[in-house]
Amino acid sequence: MNNNNNLSGGIDLNSIVDNSVKRIDGRKFDELRKINITPNFIGSASGSVLIEFGGTRIICTASVEENVPGWMRYQKVSGGWVTAEYSMLPAATLERKKRESSFGKVSGRTMEIQRLIGRSIRAIIDLEKLGRRQIHLDCDVIQADGGTRTASVTGAFIALKFAVQKLLNEKLIKENPIKESLAAISVGINNKVPILDLCYLEDASADVDANFVMTKSGKLIEIQGTAEQEPFTEDEFSKMMLLAKKGINDILHLQEELFD
Repeated sequence: MNNNNNLSGGIDLNSIVDNSVKRIDGRKFDELRKINITPNFIGSASGSVLIEFGGTRIICTASVEENVPGWMRYQKVSGGWVTAEYSMLPAATLERKKRESSFGKVSGRTMEIQRLIGRSIRAIIDLEKLGRRQIHLDCDVIQADGGTRTASVTGAFIALKFAVQKLLNEKLIKENPIKESLAAISVGINNKVPILDLCYLEDASADVDANFVMTKSGKLIEIQGTAEQEPFTEDEFSKMMLLAKKGINDILHLQEELFD
């Protein structure tokens, strides 16, 4: 396995966290939840995974369609397109969540998350090399325990990679349009201590909640950070960034093992 990437070295977490104190679920402050990735979970999709971050479980699929959106044809934009949808099953949370279809529209939160997924994936794919086709990424949360948006971004990328490999194998595209790998993770500050990969209880009580999407080369795609209780300092942000790099590096290693 090749571990040479800009996220793997030079990260000193000793000055950031006190790992002698355990978290709600017994983890160290710089430790990811147990991650399981089940490839080809949905046989009818071009690419699919069941991705699990602790108690958070999400089915991510990639479906290839041999056309492009109408706006691309109207504006005569070349290349293809990648778009995403996100949803949560009613029983994904302890208290049943009503289906958004019963309201006739998706919520603002859902819209925000699916746009995040789409933006993140489009940042690492060459749409010209994809050709005149679009890939639909669907992320369906079957159990939610924090970090659903970051797990969705990570799972969507893996599903996309399987779909692209199928296009290459079938010689429908000549070159791999994926420019580099990506992953996403949540980081927060709880009781003034930075922590990695928040579960729901940690998220609900966090002073600061942030999400990072980064590439294998260490480039940032998106950062979402909010002071839930007290404003945070630049130093605290830097510590969260270091934790995010460490977590994303660990996730990228798991991805590499999956495709070796």
